[in-house]
Amino acid sequence: MGVKRALAPIGRFFGGVWWFLNGTRRVVFTLLFWVILIALIWAAAHGGKPLQDKTTLVLDIRGEVVEQFSGSPRDQAIAQIKGEARAQTRLRDILRALDAAAKDDHIVQVALNLDQFGGATPAALHEIEAALTRFKASKKPVIAAGLAFDQRSYYLAAQATEVYIHPMGGVLIEGYGRYRNYYKDALDRVGITPNVLRVGTYKNAVEPYFANGPSPATLEAEGYLYDELWARYQTAIETARKLPKGSVQRAIDELPQRLKAAGGDPAKLTLAEKLVDGLKTEDEVEALLEKRGAKDEKRLRQINLGAYVAQLPPKLPKPEGQVGVIVAEGEIVDGSAGPGKIGGESMSRLIRQAREDDKVKAVVLRVNSPGGSAFASELVRRELELTRAVGKPVVVSMGGVAASGGYWISMSADEVIADASTITGSIGVFGMLPTGEKLLDKLSIHTGGYTTTWLANGYDPRRPLDPRMAQVVQSSIEHIYADFTGKAAQARKKSSQQIDAVGQGRVWTGSQALERGLVDRNGLLSDAIASAAKRAKLGDDPSVRYVEPDRSAFDRLLTSMGDAAAPSLRGMVMHALGGIPAVPAPLREAQVDITWLAEQAEAGPAGSKPPVRAIVHCLCTAP
Repeated sequence: MGVKRALAPIGRFFGGVWWFLNGTRRVVFTLLFWVILIALIWAAAHGGKPLQDKTTLVLDIRGEVVEQFSGSPRDQAIAQIKGEARAQTRLRDILRALDAAAKDDHIVQVALNLDQFGGATPAALHEIEAALTRFKASKKPVIAAGLAFDQRSYYLAAQATEVYIHPMGGVLIEGYGRYRNYYKDALDRVGITPNVLRVGTYKNAVEPYFANGPSPATLEAEGYLYDELWARYQTAIETARKLPKGSVQRAIDELPQRLKAAGGDPAKLTLAEKLVDGLKTEDEVEALLEKRGAKDEKRLRQINLGAYVAQLPPKLPKPEGQVGVIVAEGEIVDGSAGPGKIGGESMSRLIRQAREDDKVKAVVLRVNSPGGSAFASELVRRELELTRAVGKPVVVSMGGVAASGGYWISMSADEVIADASTITGSIGVFGMLPTGEKLLDKLSIHTGGYTTTWLANGYDPRRPLDPRMAQVVQSSIEHIYADFTGKAAQARKKSSQQIDAVGQGRVWTGSQALERGLVDRNGLLSDAIASAAKRAKLGDDPSVRYVEPDRSAFDRLLTSMGDAAAPSLRGMVMHALGGIPAVPAPLREAQVDITWLAEQAEAGPAGSKPPVRAIVHCLCTAP
């Protein structure tokens, strides 16, 4: 025992030494990891050779096209290393690359590679279409080639000078529309009562929780919306490919007969329908590009999108001032939020930053949001109102979706410009107070206690909703709807009754919204920037700066690399495994919907309880 006591201090000493050495080892390896990562990023972004003549710009659009990356650059880099990152491509990078390449004497052609394309809203597709048109005006060709094209990727491919597809590929154009899950019977079975309170005949975001199928109002609104989008899509494709009017619809209507006549060969049918110019394998496409461009050693002389954007020189600000572009993308939530969501407080700070910056003479708010918290939406709207009050013009550019809360934050603007296919409107309000008293009964769990007033525990998910609480919430929602329509009426110079007639929670396309006076005109982001510049007297070629939260030098380095870094580990692992089966879409939708329902029992703004939490959300996505 004495020996043990005597050796204990020595053991603690060596234990302390080991702890120190082990900790030091971890610090050293962590630092080494970051040094190597930075070196790789720097090499990827800055280590390329200068562009040579006859270089081909490979426009490899990977993943979903977004207005801004989700999460911080640091989070994205770490997720990329872990294999957890979801591929995304920024719309602004695509547009900048195409506009720069049109004037770049080293770029001889664009190869449009959409094999990893994950989709984009119709509004984003229109922005890229316009950029491709500007590029083609430079008399340089755009060659689109792929293993296969779906509806969204084909929209871009159709804009190319030439379109080729693999001999075993095809083009799948399906049309617009969707089926949703409806949970009433399932919730009844498990004992959950959604307790939906709303204003607006067409405010159908919460319909799946209290019905077993779409209402007539929902079918009416969605039919009007989707028919408009589908008509625009067909016209664009038929115009781009010089096809007779109605060709796309007839091809779908007669698909079984036409495919049988083509011997069941989708590629052969696609060629016969003149959707593509030829059938070519990947090596044949590369040989064609080499013939028109140049060849370095054994490969096509090329540069991809990320590397090209990374080597473009930064635009220097002009002395007369800048147009500040602020991206408002994602769900609107209370408090602060990172990229990919709109935090009421964090977005307000960004707008305030632009307002107080003497170099920023006008603001463009780029909105791509289905809405969310009414409280957070009002915070953002108010900051824009204050920006206009100090004499700085505010122009709103609506992207894929600017509905409900997305429309709310757009109301304090000198001009609202929407894409013709923007999903907007949805002027309506709802609240949800889900309770599970029947579920607890099934589990033989009971609840009891004492409160001094009924309001002290007026909403408890374990107990039936108190009718007085339901009345309070309904009154609050009706007040917020009146506030919503009143502010919209003031912004649009209409009466509240006129706004109510086109409100009621109904969504419209951008062109339909224009007809109803909800927006000022249809156009692109570039149109909004030009309008803001004109209002601020900045000339025809204004300096443009994206107003974003301050970032560290390391984060700026991560952002600057774009897609220049090597493919992710995830891609290599997925390739090695041969792919992992995806969760079926209906199950993913159910997971999202039920999780969202549960979240409605959480606290609202400033720590308030759910009963005062009004939601201006359309739960809609651009097709």
